[in-house]
Amino acid sequence: MFRGSIVAIVTPFKDGKIDEKKLKSLVEFQIKNKTSGIVPCGTTGESATLSWAEHERVIEIVIEATAKRVPVIAGTGSNSTEEALMLTKQAAKSGADATLHVSPYYNRPTQKGLYLHFKAVAECADIPVILYNIASRTGVNIEPETIAKLARDCKNIVAVKEASGSLDQMSRIKALCPPDFTLISGDDSLTLPVMAIGGTGIISVVANIVPKDVANMVEAFEKGNLKKAQEIHYKLLPLIKAMFIETNPIPVKTAMGLMKMCEPDLRLPMCSMSEDNLERVKKALKDYNLI
Repeated sequence: MFRGSIVAIVTPFKDGKIDEKKLKSLVEFQIKNKTSGIVPCGTTGESATLSWAEHERVIEIVIEATAKRVPVIAGTGSNSTEEALMLTKQAAKSGADATLHVSPYYNRPTQKGLYLHFKAVAECADIPVILYNIASRTGVNIEPETIAKLARDCKNIVAVKEASGSLDQMSRIKALCPPDFTLISGDDSLTLPVMAIGGTGIISVVANIVPKDVANMVEAFEKGNLKKAQEIHYKLLPLIKAMFIETNPIPVKTAMGLMKMCEPDLRLPMCSMSEDNLERVKKALKDYNLI
């Protein structure tokens, strides 16, 4: 279920509210362009500034719009275990296919605390759980040994989205975890290297704007066409770099605004790009023939 190009979809806003019609159209755009799964309410979806009601509504809209054509992996992580349990139970009730859980941020738990947090999440609902390891935003790394223990002890903890940037760490995860435990890249620029060490694909930011190319790269690798996969990787690389010149999702939402895909509205403390970086994004989009 968890392979290919899976998009971490943005949450479109208009006049300060969720643009439900636009969100549905973005889901349709993704499915038509070979996306293998959709993650609503991830970091890219500005989950941190959605109210609980908005969070639940975004997940419901995406589930309704996909109509079981691709899996929906609902972002239900929190630095409060009780809140993560609440959001997970609601996502399961709404019909999500899995949940994605970022490691608790700011409070920086120990490895024992991380284990107990994710174990509680796994036990609260009968739904697959994907861990999300991104120490650059949370302040704490889920160590490979902790991931392996969770994979062994909790039957529904089935995968990790790895955004540590360390292929060494990801290799250790593959070596320590059960053979059926899934490694998914959390960095667009590392999708191809991660697949080379046993990963199954990417939960992608750049797929918001070029879903077909990301899907084609993953597919080419899976079919053994390394040359084609490499060609797409190097074609994507400048665009990927432009999508991270400021904090995600500022650049990708700006790009989507320039491409007339949705309004580029962000919620504070996310704000509009600096003029210099805006010009860099425009150049990257022009070079890719997107505007």
